[in-house]
Amino acid sequence: MSAPSKLPPFSADDPLGLDDLLGPEDLAIRDTIRAWAAERVLPHIADWYERGELPVIRELARELGSIGALGMSLTGYGCAGAGAVQYGLACLELEAADSGIRSLVSVQGSLAMYAIWKYGSEEQKRRWLPGMAAGEIIGCFGLTEPDHGSDPAGMRTYAKKDGTDWVLTGRKMWITNGSVAGVAVVWAQTDEGIRGFVVPTDAAGFSAPEIRHKWSLRASVTSELVMDEVRLPADAVLPEVTGLKGPLSCLSHARYGIVWGAMGAARSSFEAALEYAKTREQFGRPIGGFQLTQAKLADMAVELHKGILLAHHLGRRMDAGKLRPEQVSFGKLNNVREAIEICRTSRTVLGANGISLEYPVMRHATNLESVLTYEGTVEMHQLVLGKALTGLDAFR
Repeated sequence: MSAPSKLPPFSADDPLGLDDLLGPEDLAIRDTIRAWAAERVLPHIADWYERGELPVIRELARELGSIGALGMSLTGYGCAGAGAVQYGLACLELEAADSGIRSLVSVQGSLAMYAIWKYGSEEQKRRWLPGMAAGEIIGCFGLTEPDHGSDPAGMRTYAKKDGTDWVLTGRKMWITNGSVAGVAVVWAQTDEGIRGFVVPTDAAGFSAPEIRHKWSLRASVTSELVMDEVRLPADAVLPEVTGLKGPLSCLSHARYGIVWGAMGAARSSFEAALEYAKTREQFGRPIGGFQLTQAKLADMAVELHKGILLAHHLGRRMDAGKLRPEQVSFGKLNNVREAIEICRTSRTVLGANGISLEYPVMRHATNLESVLTYEGTVEMHQLVLGKALTGLDAFR
């Protein structure tokens, strides 16, 4: 019998040894995104958040394009063609910096670019995707309306035929990137069913006023889209899909990134709490030496790394072409919910300092309140799983 090999040391950063699941290219992508975020986002994010703006969004988009982060899981047209796990790792590192930065990348790549890549004509792909992959053109995705969030089938935005043209009228709400976008993918009712339209934002009748007074995702551009009889040529419609299948498939792709991204926000908050617990002294010793604090840290570590392991599993299924939408709902429901709890518990470890922007915890916690709601509320994902488990539709 051969002698047992020496066990690797325990790592507080990777207690389950999940890095063993990653290859050299995976690690290189992760480290590239982490280094970019550390240099370009972390020194400024608290100030951007406090001011409620992302003043260098166009510059950041070009930089993200230069490192292959925009539409990175797509192939061709200047896209990186990365695997699902690699894209997920990028989302985790971006959201560890801030949810608003990950949202910029998710909306660009998994919603706007993915819709054109999956359902667009070859002409549409060639016109828009290379510039979007490079970050020279920012895109947005118009589905949610002021009165129709969880029930997109009830949307009121309408496109009617006028000769060979389409005339688009309606409003969309809570649209990331809207005010800085050069192109919008807008979903609308038509006589043929729900269709997607590729809308240049300089089209007459199109406007995108920015939404202010947010207490979440403050370092992110959030807008309303207003279409007042926007006239579009016949070739503006996405030709390869009709019905809700189009936007919902895009959302599933974006939700997958959230499964990873939420764990980035959780990791950042946990790391802040862990470091604080080792250095903050009360009653003559670091608070990390008290049983109640250690219980909090242990529970957070368990949920954090279980969530990352779940994200890895879903990523491998996506790479194998086996990932179902119900499984994405499983991941989004669990990981965002647990990430919020990790942030809240981290805040208690930091005490009053936890509400300060000197630490990332409260910023992540407030951001995740939006992540919990967008691209499917808790209730919608519970009902998706409930229907899958029982075979009974409880949506109506």
